[in-house]
Amino acid sequence: MDLGSLIGIVGALAMMLLGVISGGSGLGTYADVPSFFIVVLGSWCCLMAATSLGSAVGIFKIMGLTFTVPNFGEKSIVAKLMAFSDKARREGLLALEEELEDLDDEFMKKGMRLVVDGTDAAIVRDLLEIEVSQMQDRHATTTGGLNMWAALAPGFGMLGTVIGLIAMMKNLEDKASVGPNMAVALITTLYGSMMANWLLTPIINKLRNNDAKEAQVKEMIIEGILSIQSGDNPRILRMKLLAYLSPPDRKEIEAEFKDT
Repeated sequence: MDLGSLIGIVGALAMMLLGVISGGSGLGTYADVPSFFIVVLGSWCCLMAATSLGSAVGIFKIMGLTFTVPNFGEKSIVAKLMAFSDKARREGLLALEEELEDLDDEFMKKGMRLVVDGTDAAIVRDLLEIEVSQMQDRHATTTGGLNMWAALAPGFGMLGTVIGLIAMMKNLEDKASVGPNMAVALITTLYGSMMANWLLTPIINKLRNNDAKEAQVKEMIIEGILSIQSGDNPRILRMKLLAYLSPPDRKEIEAEFKDT
């Protein structure tokens, strides 16, 4: 569980509710079913029209990823690449073939398979970088859907405001309807702003950060694989790989391989 996302989103909502309560208003004042239909469901239906039914339904699962901490296994990847490097220098690249089936990382397995098969280094890099690029394109499509929803929600909030104001102006003689229509007019704007700024924008940013981190780990794997193929000294390989790690992880790996 990503406590930063959970505390941040729940905490922001709590602060808004606290502000409402401390201002002397009841929470029921801000609960409005017509506004929910217009802003949340209306903008989601337009998102479906702009993308597809599957994308619009699946977007909730994507949003749920914000609350999980991605584990890209950087430290285990470094350890595995270091072990491959040592064995390749002692026994040759072909000696690595028997260990590839035990690899859990499919990206590393694909790259090491190319190296063991004697593929040219430039081709190995091109093939793996294409895979990274395609992965980022898929992630960008996902965040693009969320970004579109973040843009649609405030727009539907303004539509709801116009709808409420029109209804109010056409029924000014009916004083009982003025309050409900004005509530729809104002609360729809509130809901649209909340969706964009409280929920969707933070989620988009977190997913983009995770994408950048995953791409960085894959770039580390590419550099490690090519270093093994070129026969670099394990110390050189270690320096290359450690450059991709955070300082705490770097110190832990350095301590583990200080004698190599």
